[in-house]
Amino acid sequence: MTRIGKTFKKLKRKGRKAFIPYIMAGDPSLERTGELIGLLERHGADIVELGVPFSDPLADGPVIQRAAERALKGGVSLRKVIRFVSDIRRKTQIPLVLMTYFNPVFRYGLEAFMRDASEAGVDGVIVPDLPPEEAGEYRKLARAHGVDTIFLVAPTSTEERRKKIARASSGFLYYVSITGITGARLALAGEAGESIRALREMSGKPVALGFGVSTPEEARQVAAMADGVIVGSAIVKRIAQDTSAQGTSAQGTVAPDTGVPDSGLEEFLTSLREAI
Repeated sequence: MTRIGKTFKKLKRKGRKAFIPYIMAGDPSLERTGELIGLLERHGADIVELGVPFSDPLADGPVIQRAAERALKGGVSLRKVIRFVSDIRRKTQIPLVLMTYFNPVFRYGLEAFMRDASEAGVDGVIVPDLPPEEAGEYRKLARAHGVDTIFLVAPTSTEERRKKIARASSGFLYYVSITGITGARLALAGEAGESIRALREMSGKPVALGFGVSTPEEARQVAAMADGVIVGSAIVKRIAQDTSAQGTSAQGTVAPDTGVPDSGLEEFLTSLREAI
């Protein structure tokens, strides 16, 4: 069983749901990303979704797009992110899931990507622009290297397509709350709970919901129906505020006791964990 599978199994035994925060690797730097992973773990994260910056995203909303732009300006690439994961594994064993796009993976080379990701300690990969029908070789290599493949299910996915996605996914299924991009306002369709229950029964796998979860109350609402709650833009926005405040601090106008500006990120993470 993979590290992701063990995490969901442990949480189920305890009657708890998974808190899965998303952050962008390299925003504002890979060094800071390492610090943030530690912070997320200390505040109850069960799995961390690590975005790989890409210049032409399809699923990312404006907050995450800007984070990717900042990381790209810093020279962060898929290869550097994998190397970073290898380094951070000396400090943490929390499951790490990369969210990237197929173009960088294809350019890296499918086999080399899965080999290097696995050796670095990547536990799962999300490639939102890779349909399961075209993912045969990708899934085969992922299985060979013990990397989970997590596919997205949309509220508009047909029953036949949901079955294909369920078969192609390992680790967990990612249920998208809306037919749009990340960061949009949460708008759970009335049948979301029923869809998640049906997906869980069909696949025998945990189902986590993401896109648009931005408050503890929304996280609580999602946790009542899903096995995991993914929060991205609301966290990335606070990290950006911290970074901006650090710049201000460097000019001498902010001098927090800890030396680190506070956007309320830690309190926000605590409130999310308590809600989930």
